[in-house]
Amino acid sequence: MSNTPDNAVRTTGPAESVRTYIDAHRDAFLDDLAEWLRIPSVSADPARATDVRRSAEWLAGKLKDTGFPTAEIWETDGTDGAPAVFAEWPSDDAGAPTVLVYGHHDVQPAAREDGWHTDPFEPTTTDGKLYARGAADDKGQVLFHTLGVRAHLAATGRTAPAVHLKLLIEGEEESGSPNFPALIHKHADRLACDAVIVSDTGMWSAETPTVCTGMRGLTDCQIDLYGPDQDIHSGSFGGAVPNPATEAARLAAALHDADRRVAIPGFYDGILELTDAERELFAELPFDEERWLRTAHSHGALGESGYSTLERIWARPTAEVNGIGGGYQGPGGKTIVPSTAQLKLSFRLVAGQDADRVQESVRAWVTASLPEGIRHEVTFWGATRPCLTPLDHPYLQSVARSMGRAFGQKIRFTREGGSGPAADLQDVLGAPVLFLGISVPSDGWHAPNEKVELDLLMKGVETAAYLWDDLAETASSAR
Repeated sequence: MSNTPDNAVRTTGPAESVRTYIDAHRDAFLDDLAEWLRIPSVSADPARATDVRRSAEWLAGKLKDTGFPTAEIWETDGTDGAPAVFAEWPSDDAGAPTVLVYGHHDVQPAAREDGWHTDPFEPTTTDGKLYARGAADDKGQVLFHTLGVRAHLAATGRTAPAVHLKLLIEGEEESGSPNFPALIHKHADRLACDAVIVSDTGMWSAETPTVCTGMRGLTDCQIDLYGPDQDIHSGSFGGAVPNPATEAARLAAALHDADRRVAIPGFYDGILELTDAERELFAELPFDEERWLRTAHSHGALGESGYSTLERIWARPTAEVNGIGGGYQGPGGKTIVPSTAQLKLSFRLVAGQDADRVQESVRAWVTASLPEGIRHEVTFWGATRPCLTPLDHPYLQSVARSMGRAFGQKIRFTREGGSGPAADLQDVLGAPVLFLGISVPSDGWHAPNEKVELDLLMKGVETAAYLWDDLAETASSAR
């Protein structure tokens, strides 16, 4: 692990000072990143638990080397929970805002036989791209904050950041963050902040840098239907008793109306509708639907009427049938009325929706839709809340300005259709969530040959170097 020098060559302007510092320390930074990437911190594999802990210890040590006075390993409460890393560097300005950076140090499983061209845990650089598991998701995007804060100090002459800077780097994100909500509840006082920066995200493309403004929430369930006490003869009893497989199919068919809107009463209650400005910003993006369909391995686009594809996957709630089953599935026929059937559903939620109310609506809909003679159970597996930061939020504008300085061009805005732990931070800490990521779709998160574009990684460093001053000035102007 290299030591980061405390001084840099100073030139005429802050931006030039930042770039000079980054250029001078780029190789040492990449050496550090490669060292961290060699640790196979796969949280889903119990056999790698020691490596996950080694990854946390490596990061805590690097953050201390960077200058953070506090860098701690936080244990999680689960029986097989993985450690997180917390770090803190107070500003010399007592009135400065407090900013918490979130990321994760665990990675997805990877093996050469999965289709990797090189060993996934032996970083390889080719044509300006660094290949390794975790290069983009998420070690590269976590570590760029270490060089970013040093460049910030070098360019401004500060001895501490312009903001009270905290980091929380999780060790279980790739395993679904099972212990994360409890962790942030337990340490809510120490995590208290004015804004959260999530560096576990990406951009539209290298040519079109973007800032994500929100993620959808998620809740999913299994519906178990019970009819006769055993499979029965369809000739003797069919047409005269309720069939749970038929009722599962009827539920699936009734999930949407003719306009592909979710037909569950109360599902859209409280939803925050897209504004005209947001729809215009989405429409500005260079979206190629045919190319997107190829990525989706789909032969057509389909969804809620009145909305574009991007609007559907970023800003509209959805209901999907994830699986349906029941009755005989073997070769040939078997003329029965099956005794049971199952339906698995998932619901993506958007700002304004409440997961508990959605679950209540689904339960009521199932009960009202089933005939007498069909017993049922609805089992939900938990929920992730949606999060959204308004386009006009001052701190969001700080992120966009800082990224614009680094990239030298206009920054556009996106959302993400998936779900993550960011909403837990927003809910528990009561702070706006801002996304700062430089990864691009071709980086191949979770896939063989994951990589990060080194020039973009340095743009992430540069953005972080500008951000702390901008956030401090924005907070000062608001006081």
